[in-house]
Amino acid sequence: MQSRTWSELSVDELYAFLKLRTDVFFVEQKVDEEELDNRDQEPSTIHLWVMDAAGTAAYLRVLVDDVPSHLDARHIIGRVVVREDRRGEGLAQLLIEEALRAHLDVAFVLHAQTYVTGLYGRYGFAVDGDDFIEAGIPHVTMYRPAGRIAASTVSEARTA
Repeated sequence: MQSRTWSELSVDELYAFLKLRTDVFFVEQKVDEEELDNRDQEPSTIHLWVMDAAGTAAYLRVLVDDVPSHLDARHIIGRVVVREDRRGEGLAQLLIEEALRAHLDVAFVLHAQTYVTGLYGRYGFAVDGDDFIEAGIPHVTMYRPAGRIAASTVSEARTA
């Protein structure tokens, strides 16, 4: 697993995870919103990914907003993606665990595609509000309060 900020990324690392995001979100899922939103470049953004011989196998990013959401959460997990040939291996869970482990004392919010809310629920996220369409796909806002999962229980959530 790799973790870097924008200034620490190599051109090859950046290309590899942008290719994965483009392949899945635009080619496979037909997302109808802009992928390059300038959030990747923010100094506080953390990029987490898993590499294999074929390139980036899984990726997510952690953003920090200056103004908390209505749920008092400033940290956002987003762009969670796993390459088609590696799905079902628990790679998204590994990345989520690492993001949570690195930020145990902060609240998180995310926009989950509705069919994967169970994944995030295992890590203490709860649905907040109604479904909505984002990027042409049904989503729901999910929230995880600060301190909800201690470091020792993150791995246990993965096996639940």
